[in-house]
Amino acid sequence: MRMKPTFIIAGAQRCATTSIFRMLAQHPQVQPPALNKGIHYFDTAERFRRGPNYYLGHFPLNTAYRRPPRITGEGSPYYLFHPLAISRIAAQLPEVKLLVLLRDPVERAFSAYKQETMRGFEDLTFEDALKAEGGRLRHEEERIVTDPDYQSFSHQHHAYVARGRYAVQLERAFSIMGRERVMVIDADDFLVPGLPHWPALTDYLGISPWRPADVIRANARPSDAMPASLKDRLREQFQDDDVQLTKLLGHVPSWRR
Repeated sequence: MRMKPTFIIAGAQRCATTSIFRMLAQHPQVQPPALNKGIHYFDTAERFRRGPNYYLGHFPLNTAYRRPPRITGEGSPYYLFHPLAISRIAAQLPEVKLLVLLRDPVERAFSAYKQETMRGFEDLTFEDALKAEGGRLRHEEERIVTDPDYQSFSHQHHAYVARGRYAVQLERAFSIMGRERVMVIDADDFLVPGLPHWPALTDYLGISPWRPADVIRANARPSDAMPASLKDRLREQFQDDDVQLTKLLGHVPSWRR
């Protein structure tokens, strides 16, 4: 028998999901998957077809007899943006809790672009990639929904602006999972020296209040300069989305203060 995940870090991409996962993995009550942080079962058509036993096979053997009890989880940051992933999670794991990390969507977009370029998945300049995004993503979400066997390369790798429209993604997650099963973390507020907000996370997961000694900064990319004019244009482009996010969360996100 395998452990079922207690938590899933569902997104957002390039928002310190690996940092949080590695810090949680240090907790004495957390047993991470054997191979990778991200299983990408609920967002990958070929893997999802393999069924629940394939998914659970990535997790440790059940240790229900151990005291204090252990939990496990994974982190696949495409889940939040994928149009079917959250509903699939809710259907197969009705008790799992989601963690969603957010950061400045302007910085997130540029960080994602650098990652996709490094992986060989992007060959346009950042400005040209932003101009091409609308055409690349046109009808892709609808096709994923109508044909669950379809895997969209551009939806996963070229959604620099769309993935930063957090409010619409969170509204979908809240409506499917219920707000009480989705913890939203502002990464820049959370990952500060001393980790003063860490107990809220351990309380949410039902584990002891142990906390890491230091903040882990994982997968950081060299900070190339983004042209100020492009940054200002993106900031304006996200204005309405950030207003919607503020209303949804009940507070102003760190990047708008």
